[in-house]
Amino acid sequence: MHHATYALLLFAGWTFLLVLAVFTWRGIALLTGTKITSWPRGTKNPNDPGIVLRIADAHANCLENLPIFAVLVLSAEALGQAATVTDPIAKYVLWARLAQSTVHIIGVNTPLVLARATFWAIQLVCFGIMFAGLVL
Repeated sequence: MHHATYALLLFAGWTFLLVLAVFTWRGIALLTGTKITSWPRGTKNPNDPGIVLRIADAHANCLENLPIFAVLVLSAEALGQAATVTDPIAKYVLWARLAQSTVHIIGVNTPLVLARATFWAIQLVCFGIMFAGLVL
């Protein structure tokens, strides 16, 4: 397995762990009396602790970027260019994603938001380099 494929799997696994954390919190809430209708689509439950809301947001951030990363890694695999185009960079995408999510879960003050934006920018630069390597 190429390093980029492994990084993609870990990215997907991280995304899964985040949603599993929210699901677990809500499952416990249901078992302790919270109504099933407490989490309508497109809204945040004000009764959820801030950390649960931030985990849910970190999960949504992962979902926004996972398809891009997947297309780049899988395209490189299909084109036989994984070893030269995506393998050298994929670990930085994964590390930046883990850092971005972790900072997001910690809090949302200005320095943390700036750190989170920096980690996202690193991912975007990596995506751009991968894309350029595949199409140019």
